[in-house]
Amino acid sequence: MDKRTLLALALSFLVFLVWSLLFGPKPKEEPIEKQATPTREESRPPAKERKIPPGPKRELMLEVERDFHDITVETELYTAVLSGSGPQIKSFQLTQYRSKLEKDSPLKELVQVSNKDGYGLNLGFLGENIPNIEWASYKVNRQNIITVRAGDQPESLIYERESPQGIGIRTEFLFYADRYEIDLSVKVANKSDYMIDDTLLFNIAHIPQEMRRSYGSFEGMALLLGNKLEEVKVSKLQGKQFLGQISWIAYEEPYFMTAIISENDKKATAKAAVLPDGEIRISYIPSPFNLGKNESTTRNFTLYLGPRDLYILKTLNKNLEKAVNFGWFDIIAKPLLVALRFFNKYLSNYGLSIILLTILIKILFWPLTRKSYQSMKEMRKLQPMMAKIREKYKNNKQEMNKQLMGLYKTYKINPMGGCLPMLVQMPVFFAFYRILPNSIELRHAPFVLWVNDLSAPERLFSFPFTIPLMAPPYGIPILTLLMGASMFLQQKMTPMTGDPAQAKMMMLLPIVFTFLFINFPSGLVLYWLVNNILSIAQQYRINRQLG
Repeated sequence: MDKRTLLALALSFLVFLVWSLLFGPKPKEEPIEKQATPTREESRPPAKERKIPPGPKRELMLEVERDFHDITVETELYTAVLSGSGPQIKSFQLTQYRSKLEKDSPLKELVQVSNKDGYGLNLGFLGENIPNIEWASYKVNRQNIITVRAGDQPESLIYERESPQGIGIRTEFLFYADRYEIDLSVKVANKSDYMIDDTLLFNIAHIPQEMRRSYGSFEGMALLLGNKLEEVKVSKLQGKQFLGQISWIAYEEPYFMTAIISENDKKATAKAAVLPDGEIRISYIPSPFNLGKNESTTRNFTLYLGPRDLYILKTLNKNLEKAVNFGWFDIIAKPLLVALRFFNKYLSNYGLSIILLTILIKILFWPLTRKSYQSMKEMRKLQPMMAKIREKYKNNKQEMNKQLMGLYKTYKINPMGGCLPMLVQMPVFFAFYRILPNSIELRHAPFVLWVNDLSAPERLFSFPFTIPLMAPPYGIPILTLLMGASMFLQQKMTPMTGDPAQAKMMMLLPIVFTFLFINFPSGLVLYWLVNNILSIAQQYRINRQLG
């Protein structure tokens, strides 16, 4: 294999390495100083003559005059706990997903807060013109438990409050039995003698969990600004702000999301802060409202707390499916995901689905592969002539390259032909790389025996000691070792067209790739292993046909 071919393979390996460094697990960021609660822009202060007298200020705990009981909502898909004193979601557990692979692990919790009095997901006002709203308590229409089962009509939970001045606030949640989305409406009615000039405020609070992050996974704030997806990682959230038409805003973690959807608001604000205790606070501020006497306004929203499932998100028809983003390889990754889901309907095993998809991809590339091996065979025949040219023009690199190119042209050989199969398959590889840590279908998906999670590295046995270069858990990466062995065998069978030194360097690639793959998701290793085995079979057949 000549220097051009070696350079191409070296570049391919460099792409692997850079990709791993860029998208691999990042260390937890140190907490940053607390930011103030978002306030309205100073360009819109309410006129003094319109302000309602503020009244006495008291702490929230002193205002509570009755024993508030939390309200539990149970559906087919989740169990939610809401505050009995105001519109706030304090807990949201998904009944169909566990937090860890173990069957006895707790249910997946989407509302992670620093303590029992934490924000969770709450709705309020900036409090610029409605007096003492920050400690106001509400009356609710339901108590203790709301149950919505299959076939039941949606159930509502209504919070109502009327201030001494005559300002009425009605917040209604509507829960469905078989949907993750929750309809939310907020009505503000002004029966006072004053003008109201205020703004709703949503807060999403979350404490990132201490766990190993998958390669290529995303966690942080995401929003659809205009028609463009914006994503901000946890490490870059502090002080981040967006203004404009925000169709939805969400906190995303690997495989799951908590989102607020408001499609028609063209002047919304989104802000983020990281508090000293590590809690992330994402604030969504819709456009303000102005109400005169006997005027009212109703704002409608949709909440979504659930898996980042492309198919479920599409059914909402609110562009939330754009949250499932596979980056540069989106155009390849989504068809691959569709194919995997289709095969899994019949195979009921995503590992087998990956194998079947790999076979189909290999068949698709068969003509290119055959032409590549034929090109390498022809290149091997030219080695004596190429050696003479290199010896004759060893002191004149420009003339040597010119003569070599002339030789390739005469015999109609593409010197890069031997690398084409690997280079063409790189986009497919990276598409799989993006699918595995971002597709809920593959989370905790088992294959066979010890390979019990295709989205995580596979290990046989569990060692009580650490292993250099290996992410926990520590054990024997059987699939990765088999992948390295298959790559070594494939290199041995490949016709070498370069000098002996280059051939030895090429034989080091399987070792390098084995160490590189050791922490990759087992589904990705399975794909590459099956691809290598099929390549060996193809190579054996082509070698026999070409003699």
